[in-house]
Amino acid sequence: MTAQEVGAAAATEAPMRVAVAGGELVGTLWHEGAPGTPVVAIHGITANHRSFSGLAARLDAPVLALDLRGRGASRDLPGPYGLVQHARDLADALEALGIPRAIVVGHSMGGFVAGRLAEARPDLVAALVLVDGGLPLRPAAPDASPADILGPALERLARTFPSRAAYREFWRGHPAFGPYWGPQVEEYVDYDLREIDGALRPSALPDAVVANLVELDGRDGYAEALPGIEAPIRFLRSPRDLLDASPGLYDDEWLATWTARLPRLDVTDVEGTNHYTILLGEGVGAVADAVRGAASSSAREEGR
Repeated sequence: MTAQEVGAAAATEAPMRVAVAGGELVGTLWHEGAPGTPVVAIHGITANHRSFSGLAARLDAPVLALDLRGRGASRDLPGPYGLVQHARDLADALEALGIPRAIVVGHSMGGFVAGRLAEARPDLVAALVLVDGGLPLRPAAPDASPADILGPALERLARTFPSRAAYREFWRGHPAFGPYWGPQVEEYVDYDLREIDGALRPSALPDAVVANLVELDGRDGYAEALPGIEAPIRFLRSPRDLLDASPGLYDDEWLATWTARLPRLDVTDVEGTNHYTILLGEGVGAVADAVRGAASSSAREEGR
């Protein structure tokens, strides 16, 4: 995303605060009042809603993204933090904002929240676009800890930083971010650092992250519910993981188990990306294409 595109997106955005149980979700609405099916974008497990600014810059329809409970400017909302609660929060937000139906985009853990939303409130979901997430992950080893699974991502949440510049430098050293640095990544990183308990810290609440991490293997009926989701599902896969290494989160064998269970699943491999840059880098154009394709298909179905 170029600096010009960042500026264009900012010129059409409005801050949002939406009441949910226990407080408010905070986020952004881009292209308010524009024609077309609205897009609701759901971020990942340690991320924030600004990860979608690049996608919003490439779309003309309204795009709503909110910090989930326990993240970003919604960090102080109380638990529970489970996927079902996140889906309930989003359903409440859509109803409060008068959005009757949306294309729902979920990146990483956001894909699982999108799935829970489609399961519980199919009336609100015209189509799902799952970006390297939303299909159950391979189960972790029985003795694996959250730190083993998330590694540096969880360690980062326990740190403080002396300045925003220091936080940028931390991310510049990350193998999945540093080589692909640009204005969109920098804006996302700057938003993530917040003053908490008198120090600058990453915004995600560790308890919320751990609560969601254990759910990503499809437990509590999630895996069983996926085949019953009525909305069309487009799945975008990155070939590289959270550390820019191959294979990605969904290797060929594991993905094949899910394409067999979900014969209507529309899969696109987004080459040249990792788990982050599929949205925050070169892959964002493919995500925008998938959203536009889902919107066109939805409009044709509703016109019949």
